[in-house]
Amino acid sequence: MNHAALLARCPLFKGFTGTGLQILASIARERTLPEGTPIFREDMPGDALYVLASGDVRIAMTGADGREQTLAVLGENEFFGELALLTPSAERLVSANAQSEVVLLEFQQKDFARLQTQKPQACLKLILNIAGEFGRKLADNRPLLRSMLLPASRR
Repeated sequence: MNHAALLARCPLFKGFTGTGLQILASIARERTLPEGTPIFREDMPGDALYVLASGDVRIAMTGADGREQTLAVLGENEFFGELALLTPSAERLVSANAQSEVVLLEFQQKDFARLQTQKPQACLKLILNIAGEFGRKLADNRPLLRSMLLPASRR
């Protein structure tokens, strides 16, 4: 698999040059996981960003009633776990499980930290893209967040 070509199709890497994509692809590890495999669990320390090459990943969170609730099902060229690159060892807010056999690229935080000293410009661009995507996700989920955080009288 051409890792740089996959990154070029992923929205998180928009605006990257071919060289920038190659730089980041150099730290990516390709993983194939069978259906049903947990990629990470809610509340465990985050240590990696993932980009899906193929398959589907279910993102879920435990609700107040103790049951796991699906938040999203992600597919090819989508990404998840991106905040782990910015907040090493922070607890995951959600769980991610392979809904089918998946092929993904994994970017370990420790490799990204090392790359920052060698290729800071490419890393800064990714950090800015992560911040932009996080802001977009917050805006897209504003009504849900308001319903969860504000008393009914203030919604």
